Amino acid sequence: MTRPGFASTGDMTEKQVSFTEIGPGLWAYTAEGDPNTGIIIGDDSVMVVDAQATPVMAQRVIEKIRGVTDKPIKYVVLSHYHAVRVLGASAYGASEIVASETCRAMIHERGKEDWDSELGRFPRLFQAADSVPGLTWPTVTFTDRMTIHLGGRRVDLMHLGRAHTAGDIVAFVPDAGVMFSGDIVEYRSACYCGDAHFTDWPATLAAIAAFKPKALAPGRGGALVGTAKVEEALALTSDFLSSTFRPVAEVAARGGSLKEAMAACRAECDAKFASYAIYEHCLPFNVARAYDEALGIDTPRIWTAERDREMWAALQG
Repeated sequence: MTRPGFASTGDMTEKQVSFTEIGPGLWAYTAEGDPNTGIIIGDDSVMVVDAQATPVMAQRVIEKIRGVTDKPIKYVVLSHYHAVRVLGASAYGASEIVASETCRAMIHERGKEDWDSELGRFPRLFQAADSVPGLTWPTVTFTDRMTIHLGGRRVDLMHLGRAHTAGDIVAFVPDAGVMFSGDIVEYRSACYCGDAHFTDWPATLAAIAAFKPKALAPGRGGALVGTAKVEEALALTSDFLSSTFRPVAEVAARGGSLKEAMAACRAECDAKFASYAIYEHCLPFNVARAYDEALGIDTPRIWTAERDREMWAALQG
């Protein structure tokens, strides 16, 4: 088997953007497996969920927003701390940047390392990287739940449990039954699990399912309209997680090596998920984190640009 070049450094193909209305005044900006952005239009203002990786890339989202409303963008919500989601926030001119308290703590702890890491892994997503003014700092944080009113439209921001990171939040719009999940849910795109909590993630998916969303904007992949489509995405995400973690945990339990864990994960996952966006990119990072968690390491180790290259050479070389 021919192994890919490092992470997504070879992926320089521009993706086709879709801007899909998934509920009244609710939109999903998606791009064939690239990071998605959600838009919530209220009576008097707009909320953006996840900001893109640079201000220049965020401008593309703003152009789409301005095609459907001229209301001011008042809030930018960060579903979690990863650079590809947050570093474009300054472009929106929002009054407030909202995140979980854990997300803000993770920016303090590992935000700069993640920025360097992700820029090295996926340069296409950081177009005009020099337009980023610095780390994005939330101005408003909460622990478990926060409600924001956009005029008469209510948006519930909730930390439902650890999953893709320790600080993930979702945005739910009750009047339409629509959920914006960030990377807790993906649709036919690999889950990046390098900062994940595999053991907790299924319960967080179940908490999302309990809302019975009529539509959902996932972190990556197409917009999901209709309960059947949402249920499919939840099931596929759950299967991806269990198919990754279980074989790795079995290897770790018998004292096998990380390289053996990688082979066991491939044996389980390649046939099912090799066609998914960013599958090869995510695989070594997912295996490394699954192996650590299986050995009882609760807090994911910080990824640095140097550690990325070392892990890739060891597992994908």
